[in-house]
Amino acid sequence: MPSPLLDDLCAAAADDPQWRRLLAPYDPFQAPPTSLHLAVLVEPYLTYLLDGRKTIEARFTIHPRPPYRRVLAGDLLLLKRSAGPIVGACRAGAVWDYQLDPDSWTDIRHDFAAALCAQDGFWDERAHAAYATLIRVEQMQQLPALPLGKRDRRGWVVIADRADTPRLL
Repeated sequence: MPSPLLDDLCAAAADDPQWRRLLAPYDPFQAPPTSLHLAVLVEPYLTYLLDGRKTIEARFTIHPRPPYRRVLAGDLLLLKRSAGPIVGACRAGAVWDYQLDPDSWTDIRHDFAAALCAQDGFWDERAHAAYATLIRVEQMQQLPALPLGKRDRRGWVVIADRADTPRLL
């Protein structure tokens, strides 16, 4: 399936060898070996991920939207500053998907609060969620800033899915 976002990403990365190497497996004419995701992050959580203090990225949603059941271990996550460029990348390690109920909320708070760097108001801001995806981040890399013309408000985008078929000319 064609991906304008992948095309824009590859075009923006064309002059940077680090970015070209990272994106090389995502040839638009072949099925990708792993899925490629874009995670939009706000501060201080982006900095916490980049410096290694935050080792779990989580998304809480009302409806079952990506990354829920779309991220698998080994997938590449690009980290974009909200209203800014992509500044890092990492691999997904273990992934936990939850349909939230009182027991799962208790488990998440107990097992993951420290790794999430949950601050004041963190849990209250997510209390309305019905679904959650927690992703252990591995192989974190800070990268040269890469502008990307993403204009919608989605906080998570599946750019290339391993289930996608190769594009034709």
